[in-house]
Amino acid sequence: MVKTLARITAAGLVALAASTALAAPMSLKIAFVDPLSGGGASTGEAGLKTFQFMADQINAKNPDLKLEVMGYDNKLNPQESLVQLQKAIDSGARVVVQGNGSSVGAALIDFVGKYNDRNPGKEIIYLNYAAVDPALTNAKCNYWHFRFDANSDIKMQALTNYIKGKPEIKKVYLINQDYSHGQAVRAAARAMLKEKRPDIQIVGDEVAPLQKVNDFSPYIAKIKASGADTVITGNWAQDMALLLKAAGDAGLPAHFYTYYGGGSGGPTAIKQANLPDRVFQISEGYANIDYKPGHDFETAFRAKTGQELTYPRVVNLMNILAKATLAAKSTDPKAIAKAMDSIHNDTLYGKDSFIRPDDHQIFQPIYISRFGPVDTSKVLDSENTGWGWTGDGVVEAKDTLLPTTCKMDRPS
Repeated sequence: MVKTLARITAAGLVALAASTALAAPMSLKIAFVDPLSGGGASTGEAGLKTFQFMADQINAKNPDLKLEVMGYDNKLNPQESLVQLQKAIDSGARVVVQGNGSSVGAALIDFVGKYNDRNPGKEIIYLNYAAVDPALTNAKCNYWHFRFDANSDIKMQALTNYIKGKPEIKKVYLINQDYSHGQAVRAAARAMLKEKRPDIQIVGDEVAPLQKVNDFSPYIAKIKASGADTVITGNWAQDMALLLKAAGDAGLPAHFYTYYGGGSGGPTAIKQANLPDRVFQISEGYANIDYKPGHDFETAFRAKTGQELTYPRVVNLMNILAKATLAAKSTDPKAIAKAMDSIHNDTLYGKDSFIRPDDHQIFQPIYISRFGPVDTSKVLDSENTGWGWTGDGVVEAKDTLLPTTCKMDRPS
């Protein structure tokens, strides 16, 4: 009788253990590889907080899934990025997320492709949230790379369509960072302005060293001397904030059309420079879009993190990652990539977005917003300035499509 009871008890424990194992959530480690020190630190830290916030949100809503985001400082250096990614892989990461620096993005694409070729069954995937050089989903495209930000050509297409209807814009100055993204912005601006507004004069076109300029006043002096009424820039982080500060100090009367004017420190620089309604941003969203779930998310995010949401695309990325993982019923990157290959999902603002299987580029609405004084009893401001982003135009996802030259090799 005692032996029988022992056998029953043992069998019960085995069944319980099996049941517990089956009930355990799928665990997925995500390596955030971006600058957490130096000139790009504020941008990187904002990104890391957003990814970690989203992991907590998704885990709370999905008991079958456990996402963990681990931060790795790449010092905005491609080689250091590869060192940090290898550390992350050794710690169990199967997904890498990165965005600041297309030169870093190119290095990661090469590394991930070669790593997966050498390590079948141990693949990793690279989810790119901000590296926007068009080459990354064209000549350098790779099956294991997915981009969740509109590339610089897509953004320039939206911007130049907007500028086409602004006859007051007559003289444009281009200033960008001297690396692949900055070069892509200036090339796209020249080509698209020539096509859509051949009457516009490009009165200056130059690049500055990436995150190494501490005083942009010499550049602003050139812009002022050129008579430009409009500046187009893809600058980000310190290079964006210091450019705007120098413009304010010099009393430059131009309008700024930016890719990243809303990044960390940008709104404060705009307010301190006293540039009301003269700085515009082309992005996938902003705080005051008239959509209550998006507004509620923004409010909760600010309360939890102490910062505003500068990366709506990170919200979209993490929601798509969770959706693909749950659909695949697996944390195997090969299964996740297959589920993500042509996925559709609503953005934070209730609009459809989709991954194009040809090149793994996301397509989503592109918004043009401007920064200036707002009624803070009705809408959200930025960085406690009393100024905020308000809408100036939107381009729907279906109208942002541009062709790709990607020739993608797919795993068997």
